[in-house]
Amino acid sequence: MRIMGLDYGAKTVGVAISDELLLTAQPLETIKRERETKLRQTFARIEALIEEYGVEKIVVGLPKKLNNEEGERCEKTREFAENLERRTGLEILFFDERLTTAEADGVLSEAGVAKENRKRYIDKLAASLILKNYLESTKK
Repeated sequence: MRIMGLDYGAKTVGVAISDELLLTAQPLETIKRERETKLRQTFARIEALIEEYGVEKIVVGLPKKLNNEEGERCEKTREFAENLERRTGLEILFFDERLTTAEADGVLSEAGVAKENRKRYIDKLAASLILKNYLESTKK
């Protein structure tokens, strides 16, 4: 079994995948789109990855505010996840993603990735951090 991690954003979706033992999370890719409402190709790509990797569950990062409240981004993320669940039939879980993008940026900075190049990696790295944190939370 593998679990997919998603970092849903206004114009991108970062994608990560677990190993079959559910021990690690690897960044996979960043799916880009022109507008937030243009999701058909995004869903199609996610479905192709689900098939390719034998994914049985999806963890979607929930972008709560620092005070733990849910705002407009959470609402849009939940709507995206509902549509994805309807299309795939897979169980979708939410996991708090606060500060994962900042953490991903820090990791890339420490690795020496130039600031102008980080955009190419940050979303899929954030997705892997969301998935990693979820996997660690299930081991307790």
